Amino acid sequence: MHNPWRHDIVVIGGSTGGLEALGRLLGSLPSDLAATLLIVLHIPSDFPSILPELLSKSGKWQVRHPANGARFGPGQVFVAPPDFHLVIEQSQILLTRGPKENRHRPAIDVLFRSAARAYGPRVAAVLLSGQLDDGSAGLMAVKMRGGLTIVQDPEEATAPEMPSRAIQYVNPEHVLPIHQISELLASISGAELPLPATETTVPDKIENETKEALFEESTGDKKIGKPSVFACPDCHGVLWELEEGKLLRFRCRVGHAYTADALSLAMSEAGEDALWVAMRALEEKAGLMRRMAARSGTRMGLHYEDEAAGFDMHAQTIREMLAETHTQTNKEESVSAQRKN
Repeated sequence: MHNPWRHDIVVIGGSTGGLEALGRLLGSLPSDLAATLLIVLHIPSDFPSILPELLSKSGKWQVRHPANGARFGPGQVFVAPPDFHLVIEQSQILLTRGPKENRHRPAIDVLFRSAARAYGPRVAAVLLSGQLDDGSAGLMAVKMRGGLTIVQDPEEATAPEMPSRAIQYVNPEHVLPIHQISELLASISGAELPLPATETTVPDKIENETKEALFEESTGDKKIGKPSVFACPDCHGVLWELEEGKLLRFRCRVGHAYTADALSLAMSEAGEDALWVAMRALEEKAGLMRRMAARSGTRMGLHYEDEAAGFDMHAQTIREMLAETHTQTNKEESVSAQRKN
């Protein structure tokens, strides 16, 4: 049985570059670690997952996708399967296809938040390499409940954005390279913690957002923030704005959640999709006008040809906008790569 006052629940999240970092972390952790490790890595929902096989290569750990309702204990390692949030309750793992967070399922924030809700100060949360800022809100929840927050040193990370944002928003207790994270986890999982002076309650925000992931009815007022002027890119409902220190987040009534950066990216993708649809519609309309012109008299034929030319002009304007967007995206990726190097 877990000692109730040890950091014996270790939750780990990563995205781009996270697989390599996690492989090194598992390879350097002692095989007798007195803790349970629960992991979320961003992976495509329709891609067969071989993460357990890849992460078990160190030979120290048998990494598994959990079954829904699986019990867990010290010395076990579980990684979220594709297209399922990993939620933990008391000694139990729940898999759910709840609303995506930051455009991901599984999402790091969901795991971290549920761990904070269930285990409070017993949690040690580790955020590894990745893009954007999934994991920052979850780290805040862990910190709020008295757990320990650990972030990979951005200087070491393949993709430094996720750890850098977490440092900016959360001010974690530890910012370390992988080998020092391993040493820290080995130390804290076996060290007894002082009993808290008072038992901390679970804030409504953590409780309600965890319930959203489980498709459970939230408790209390459904007004989870102040209404924004933005619509949810997933369901088009009103997004509610939540300010958590420097971190700006949005959540709709059904539970889709975004940081400001994730929302910006989702809006960009939605806007691009809309432009492609508009361009196709204009080109099809121009084609139809020309078919009609070929079957009409001279006067009407000229009218249809003029209309077709107008549709072609509008379609070309949209095509140029899409090309400019593509060029700008490539420039931004190039600048980001140069900064990394």
